[in-house]
Amino acid sequence: MINTDTASNRKFKDAAFYDGRQTSGYFLMPLRFHRLNDQKEVLVNEVGDHLVVPAGTFSKIVQKELNKTKDADLYGDLVAGHFISESQVPPLIDVLATRYRTKKSFLDSFTTLHLFVVSLRCEHTCHYCQVSRVTQDKNKFDMSRAHIDKGIDIMMQSPSPHVTMEFQGGEALLAFDNIVYAVERTKELAVRHNKAVTYVICTNLAVMNEEILHYCKENNILISSSLDGPAFVHNENRKRPGRNSYELAIRGIELSRSILGKSRVSALMTTTNLSLEHPVEIVEEYYRQGFRSIFLRPISPYGFAVKNEVKNKYEMEKFLSFYKKALNRILEYNLQGEFFREDYATIILKKILTPFPVGYVDLNSPTGSITNVIVFNYDGAVFASDESRMLAEMKDYTFQLGHLDTDSYENLLYGEKARQIVAAGTNESLPGCSDCAFQSYCGADPVHHHATQGDMIGYRPTSTFCQRNMEIIRYLIELMDSDKKIKTIFESWVKPVL
Repeated sequence: MINTDTASNRKFKDAAFYDGRQTSGYFLMPLRFHRLNDQKEVLVNEVGDHLVVPAGTFSKIVQKELNKTKDADLYGDLVAGHFISESQVPPLIDVLATRYRTKKSFLDSFTTLHLFVVSLRCEHTCHYCQVSRVTQDKNKFDMSRAHIDKGIDIMMQSPSPHVTMEFQGGEALLAFDNIVYAVERTKELAVRHNKAVTYVICTNLAVMNEEILHYCKENNILISSSLDGPAFVHNENRKRPGRNSYELAIRGIELSRSILGKSRVSALMTTTNLSLEHPVEIVEEYYRQGFRSIFLRPISPYGFAVKNEVKNKYEMEKFLSFYKKALNRILEYNLQGEFFREDYATIILKKILTPFPVGYVDLNSPTGSITNVIVFNYDGAVFASDESRMLAEMKDYTFQLGHLDTDSYENLLYGEKARQIVAAGTNESLPGCSDCAFQSYCGADPVHHHATQGDMIGYRPTSTFCQRNMEIIRYLIELMDSDKKIKTIFESWVKPVL
């Protein structure tokens, strides 16, 4: 009979065994790598510091083939960047821990963005709209004052001293009386709760007028509008009677700027199949209209947007090609001395180039759904994110947290549904994410994966979320490595505005 309970037959060795095998002079710190191209790969440590090195370097490091003398420059960079350590417990481990906490400090304030869908009514019929829209029955499709009150009460319970109240639709301005009511009540409660409140109205600007804008100016309300590109793109994407959506949007932008100031008015674009053919024209339209940033957004695969496949469905490779062409045109402006940035790249670059967190929902881990944003729908239903309520328009209530009539702050934000969503949106523990080099720059987006793959966690090899983010991150790092001028441009995009 063989005795299997001897030290030599045990599966795991004592720690001293591994200490004795340490002959290379350095210890590995948590790090991952990704192939940038045929010649280069990028190393990324646990706090998001990156180092571009020749292909094959990662293998050399983990095989303990690095020589301190022969590879002196690389060795020094690896030690300084916390990729390797000359002692089992690095002397600056506390600094590394502090930096990791800083990266996750967006969790300290918890939910800061509160979306109020004040009306589902809209006079546009955009073919990519993610939600159903109606033109009649104000009482049925406008948010009730009782639900506005309850939503504000929930917002005031946020631990954050600074919250954002964003009004959406439909077309939010069709229920401007609701906006005024909500702002006035919030102003009273903010004093009592010692909250600073930022107000935002999302609007297509078609019904904007001076009276509304003067109220916005008196109350420091920001305007977020839509501009999909030149007239032939915008009018085709955002249809309304008269086919004059573009003309009304430009008139509204100019009027809003004249009263509020240029910095108080922003615009977003959505990429349709038509848009894919005109990346340069779209960028140049934004520049011509005086914007110095643009957010290049793909179609969201939610709600009614997915019904019109001819106009709205395309392969991610096509969007990435569109994105790179548009980004290259933006970089041309910068190389000519003009400041002009792409907002999605800027968000990613902040995570790559700075030690600070970002508040963008899709690229946070744990997911920004709930931890950054919560949505109060026109009917009182409460959702984990704007995308969540888009799914509900298609009768998928997976991400509905509860209802303002029946649920408390604790039930909504800390209930079982909330915990399930956040767990599925923590990429450090997800298959395919946990060992990804770009983990610290990315998110998880359980809503996207549920909508596209039928599962909150999803399958990363076929995920369009992963496909888009991995290639954009790779491309940005490759651009910085290939041209110091571009790296300087990117650094200017992430500098704080003074």
